[in-house]
Amino acid sequence: MRRDGGSTGVREVILALLAKEPAHGYDLRHGIESLFGDVWPEVNIGQVYSTLGRLERAGLVRSVAVAQTRRPDKKVFELTPVGREELQRWVDEVVVGDRLRDQFFTKLVVASQARLGDPLVLIDRQRRAYLRRLRELNDLAETVEGFAAAMAVEGAVLHLQADLRWLERCEEALHARDRDRSERLTDE
Repeated sequence: MRRDGGSTGVREVILALLAKEPAHGYDLRHGIESLFGDVWPEVNIGQVYSTLGRLERAGLVRSVAVAQTRRPDKKVFELTPVGREELQRWVDEVVVGDRLRDQFFTKLVVASQARLGDPLVLIDRQRRAYLRRLRELNDLAETVEGFAAAMAVEGAVLHLQADLRWLERCEEALHARDRDRSERLTDE
């Protein structure tokens, strides 16, 4: 089981596309764009070819020069058996996001402990950022095309909704803590 923040890169997607059929770099770039549409940043063709070079040096893909009429030969890449094994390992591997080391939560705790900021102000600021992103994703959901893009947007929306509920819980816990402190001080 891998603990990961979901930082899947172009590498695995290229391997997966090559598992379907051999292709050259521009086909792979188009395949990535077709799969993920607007939900992934645009993939630079240079990034595709540099990734293919690394994959080839690692023995995960191999290339064949294919002659073209009136054009230079093109390099077509295919998955090697080792590449197919690596891809299958990646597909089979369970990924669990490490939510215990959440950046905002860490910031909230240390800012509160070191008196660097009011935790309620930080929560409110984060809530506004999440709501802004939620609106952007809802707008994107109306325009995305394709199953993968729609599922990626829906997943992001659901995560943001959970994050918003969690912020509410943090706020409730801080209010309860402050009430307990006040009650202890008045009892003394």
